[in-house]
Amino acid sequence: MKQYYDNRELSWLKFNERVLEEAVDPNVPLCERLMFAAIFQSNLDEFFMIRVGSLYDRTLVNADDRENKTDMTCSEQLDAIFKRVSELNPMRDKAYAGIMSELEKHGVEQVDFRALSSEEEEYLKLYFTSEILPLISPQVIDKRHPFPFLKNKEIYAVAHLESKSSVKIGLVPASGTFSRVIFLPGSKQRFMLVEELILHYMPLIFENYKILDKSIIRITRNADINMEEALYDHDVDLRDVMSQLLKKRKKLSPVRMELSRKLGDAAVKYLCEKLELASKQVFRMESPLDLSFVFTLRSRLEENLPLLFYGRADPQPPCNVVKDKLMIPQILRKDILLSYPFESIKPFLRLLNEAAFDPSVVSIKITLYRVASNSKVIDALISAAENGKDVLVLVELRARFDEENNIGWSKRLEHAGCNVIYGPESIKVHSKLLLITRKTGGGKVEYITQIGTGNYNEKTSALYTDLSLMTANQDIGAEALMVFNALSTNTLVEHTNKLLVAPLCLQNRIIEMIDFEIAAAKKGEDAFIGLKLNSLTDKILIDKLVEASQSGVKIRMVIRGICCLVAGVKGYTDNIEITSIVGRYLEHSRIYIFGAPERRKIYISSADFMTRNTLRRVEVAVPIYDIRARKKIMHIFDVLTSDNVKARKMLPDSTYVHVKTEGEPVDSQAAFIEEAYANSESTANKKPKKVKPTLVHEIKKMINK
Repeated sequence: MKQYYDNRELSWLKFNERVLEEAVDPNVPLCERLMFAAIFQSNLDEFFMIRVGSLYDRTLVNADDRENKTDMTCSEQLDAIFKRVSELNPMRDKAYAGIMSELEKHGVEQVDFRALSSEEEEYLKLYFTSEILPLISPQVIDKRHPFPFLKNKEIYAVAHLESKSSVKIGLVPASGTFSRVIFLPGSKQRFMLVEELILHYMPLIFENYKILDKSIIRITRNADINMEEALYDHDVDLRDVMSQLLKKRKKLSPVRMELSRKLGDAAVKYLCEKLELASKQVFRMESPLDLSFVFTLRSRLEENLPLLFYGRADPQPPCNVVKDKLMIPQILRKDILLSYPFESIKPFLRLLNEAAFDPSVVSIKITLYRVASNSKVIDALISAAENGKDVLVLVELRARFDEENNIGWSKRLEHAGCNVIYGPESIKVHSKLLLITRKTGGGKVEYITQIGTGNYNEKTSALYTDLSLMTANQDIGAEALMVFNALSTNTLVEHTNKLLVAPLCLQNRIIEMIDFEIAAAKKGEDAFIGLKLNSLTDKILIDKLVEASQSGVKIRMVIRGICCLVAGVKGYTDNIEITSIVGRYLEHSRIYIFGAPERRKIYISSADFMTRNTLRRVEVAVPIYDIRARKKIMHIFDVLTSDNVKARKMLPDSTYVHVKTEGEPVDSQAAFIEEAYANSESTANKKPKKVKPTLVHEIKKMINK
């Protein structure tokens, strides 16, 4: 293994550890810390369902298959994962216990039967017998009774029942039509989880048995659907195939079992045999196995205890958009770049709605990957089709965990008269691309193009940091049309001049730009590469970045999640700095910067530097030409790389530490919130108010210095 590589799976676990660190940060509001603990658990669930599930599948196909960077076999990776998760789980337990202890000071308490008054115990017993007992379906499992199918991520109460011969298990599904969080009477926010109530009254459920021990259990199943299997028969309808695979997903093999309490060895062994799990796949937790209940708790506490949450920060009207003017004329005059969630998505929605009713618009083409549940984007596309526009919608049916949602949207769009396509058979379409074609009075064809880093989703636009460019650049529009024509004819774009389009002309063009910086450095010129990504795993690009570092190119990267390149390794990555920012919002935008200021190229993109993005998906990166948009992106990048509050720096041993705070603290996301409010306030008046020096101004001064 070369010193500058890190394993993908272990790197992801380091990212999730950074999420967990937010749950113990005293500077984060208390209920937000609870949310980070829940996000950590939700992330880990998906990791086991997809990554661990995929590794298990690969051990069945080729046990000797090795990962291409660290040379670890699938089994070695699984062992390393289980070891690290067994170290992270106690950290989660400690974080949860600490948060709940502090919440008690505010009247919020998760109670158990040891802390109940006699009146409260009587209330819960009555609640159990009237609200829970009639709705549960207990089972006794032994030699004569088959082991039932345990649903993915569902909660079960398990009792080890006394038996003269074989192991006997009492099982009660703890998920049903009843509420999971039971609030006790009184003014305080005291509650109990329903699974704990069921577990306590197991002697009433199995009254004819002696209970030896009992626990809550939760199973995680492999949910990695192999699309190649579905596409062997090219004559089938992809939508039907995905519907079938979604049914299959619910019955895939278990990859993890979690326990809330210690069960006897015989009971655990029995469960493992039935579920075909090894002992290393069993994890015991002190905190609740499923923390999704905190979202229910959040909605109750937000109203009563607002100080325990982040202060309100609504997406603001962008200062470069005139609110009462039509969008298309504004875009024809200048490019407009939006920065979510600090700026609102509404100008983009206005553009889409204008296009739906504008007599000069003849067609609208768009790629959809994930959309909101009550999508205004879908509504606008349907309106456009009903108004006689030619509407082409590429719906990616293989967007993980959104497949069912997208199947529904595709049917609704077809019913409204939209032309719905699904793209190339074996390649996901992950690009965020919109093309509006207009025909002016003189018969001239004109393009309005929108290219973004994030999905067309109103909900995530208020939670994820993303960039969205709206431009009337006709060359960009013409190449966007090439992309849509390729998608419509089941082909791939092979050559472009402006856009970078994966899988055939993105990775190679990035390599060309890196090579240009290498050549500049070798001539003694200033050479620079700046990247903001979610993940970096593409070995070809990693090796090229290492070569650039060795040639003297200064490389600055902000990578939120997986990073298989290790920074600061002597002789290899000395000139590379990597930081990760985990904060209030999910960092999601992708920015590519190549070159010193006088010859700088800037792109925003839907693509991370992962092999799946660069070579196995349709992705688009767009060059930024407008001087205002370029300054805006460089300002964003400069503030991100100045963050010394939420940024963690990668060390040469691949671990991360908080960036040392020198001078004024800089929380990049807080700075962008403040900046958006300041800009919005100044544009709301004819004569902008004189704004007092703020954190944003101080950051600008620092950057200039």
